[in-house]
Amino acid sequence: MNLTDLSRQMAFIHEIDKLKYIQRKTRLFNSMRHENDAEHSWHLAMMALVLSEHANEKVDILKVVKMLLIHDIVEIDSGDVFLYDQNANHDNRVEEQEAAKRIFGLLPDQQAEEFISLWEEFEAGISAESKFAKSIDRLEPVLQNVSNEGGTWSEFDVKYDTVFQKTVKIKEGSQVLWDHTTNLFEESITRGILKKN
Repeated sequence: MNLTDLSRQMAFIHEIDKLKYIQRKTRLFNSMRHENDAEHSWHLAMMALVLSEHANEKVDILKVVKMLLIHDIVEIDSGDVFLYDQNANHDNRVEEQEAAKRIFGLLPDQQAEEFISLWEEFEAGISAESKFAKSIDRLEPVLQNVSNEGGTWSEFDVKYDTVFQKTVKIKEGSQVLWDHTTNLFEESITRGILKKN
């Protein structure tokens, strides 16, 4: 390790502190406070560690955790897109790719290549690790909204069909977690915190 590499790593570490200021629409469990992207990424990493036995396929859990810790770093530049937004264009792939090159490019070349590769693998959602990571990423907002009496579902009048469409990919990474999610949907509909179309 040379001093130039250390300087680049420190620049990256300073830059990703900005993730703490990216506010999400979802709120912390049983809270009115909005979650930020850094809290979201940490929570997903912990969820993956705890729930990895429920992945459909054997996964490299370290790789999953890495993906979850870096997957939203691009939002420092591109901003957070609300999962259930029915009006916004969710196709900000070009902006996110530019952000990935800029932010991960602060790192020494080998680390930059690894992080960009992990980010792209997560985005593609083809490998067992990326499918499981995406399952966890889609599960957390469901848990948050259930804990907050409908949360963003109620606040933004998001109906069941939209929630279903945005979360059905959970089953690609974990059928067990998808079964749990559908049970939560049924309970939420019964409680009146998730409305049918």
